[in-house]
Amino acid sequence: MDPEAVLAECVVEVAAESYAVVTTDEDHDVAETFATVDDGRELTHVVAETRLADLETQAVEDGWRVLTFDVVLPFELVGFLAVVATALAERNVSIFALSAYSTDHVLVQGEDLDRALTALTDLGCEIRRL
Repeated sequence: MDPEAVLAECVVEVAAESYAVVTTDEDHDVAETFATVDDGRELTHVVAETRLADLETQAVEDGWRVLTFDVVLPFELVGFLAVVATALAERNVSIFALSAYSTDHVLVQGEDLDRALTALTDLGCEIRRL
């Protein structure tokens, strides 16, 4: 399976709101996250920026926009994120990548959003703003 062929038929959904990537201590419960990663060393959460005032955070990186690849990606597909990351890197766009069971999400800084969307369009993706 060719990742470029998958991308050529893929819709990328752009979340309407901005997100923050934050760390919290283990005792702090964070509800309504887009994603939470507990790697045993730290807790990382991706939350809507509107929630920041309600959280006790240790570190915050805000201004992220979530791009969701609206396609089911089979586990045997090799190189999907590599193609995406390369295309974005060539446009000088830094990413924060997250994978769910069936698809991938890429967060880009708000000021890089237009360049990111142009790169994905060049890969054949259709862009859908939510």
